Amino acid sequence: MKHQTFTHHDILSVEQFSRSDLSVIMERTDDMKRLVETKGGNDSLKGKIMTALFYEPSSRTFGSFIASMQRLGGGIIPIQGVSYSSVSKGESLPDTVRTFENYSDVIVLRHPEVGSAKIAAEFAQKPVINAGDGIGEHPTQALLDFYTITQHFPRISGLTITMVGDMYNGRTIHSLAKLLSLFEGVALNFISPDLLRVSPSLLTLLKERKTPVAEYENIEGTLGETDVLYVTRVQKERFSDLAMYEKLKHRYIVTPKMLFKMKKKSIIMHPFPRVGEITMDVDLDPRAVYISEQMRNGLYVRMALLSLILRKEQ
Repeated sequence: MKHQTFTHHDILSVEQFSRSDLSVIMERTDDMKRLVETKGGNDSLKGKIMTALFYEPSSRTFGSFIASMQRLGGGIIPIQGVSYSSVSKGESLPDTVRTFENYSDVIVLRHPEVGSAKIAAEFAQKPVINAGDGIGEHPTQALLDFYTITQHFPRISGLTITMVGDMYNGRTIHSLAKLLSLFEGVALNFISPDLLRVSPSLLTLLKERKTPVAEYENIEGTLGETDVLYVTRVQKERFSDLAMYEKLKHRYIVTPKMLFKMKKKSIIMHPFPRVGEITMDVDLDPRAVYISEQMRNGLYVRMALLSLILRKEQ
């Protein structure tokens, strides 16, 4: 993207953002947060329609996009699961996207195939927002994660971010790592079983950007230096060998006992859903921001993006 006007632009990958783009999005997110907290919303997108086209299950992303459009006065076409649509009859992604752009002003797409959002954008005349393309990327999640981090650490440079879980299949990991690599001095720790290590292509990109990276199989040795502990689940839906999934799914479990090793000002994040990798009693720790802040920030960030894309800059 590399610009500060977002009107009618697709959001497909975090690689399209510059640091100045991030500043614009974060400032608009602050505006949306104040709007919701003071007035609940407005009618700035009245007359606009959003199609939420989700080929894969979703709770937070789907729900927050729906709420975002409604809080800005717009309408929605919510399609979660495609068993009751023409997709079940064999309709192609391009045909489905071109159908719904006739009825709406923006399409938010989640799809199981890497690159699906890019394909949709090539065929669509209306802007497309990538809400997750297989194991590829999840740019809006990365933006809300980044916003959450900035609420606790005004200076991103110099932070140590430790990411735990499924580094290979985790699209939230891929997007957030790329976004953080725009800032000098950010160090990334990737902790995963050997089978789920981060992809060579992502490591190459991070190396090109001179981002310090370390890979580990154990979590304990990294906690003392960690500013942001970003925990993810092992993704069952990406496994053909369910026995292997059962073996790996609880490889890492964050407990209150482990938190004694962390800094008092560090934070713990999780994109959810969780399936046991953070115990429920960790929720009571003030450093655990995944429910109290991270989820809520998803609403503000997605309101900001819809506002920037669908409303002409003043």
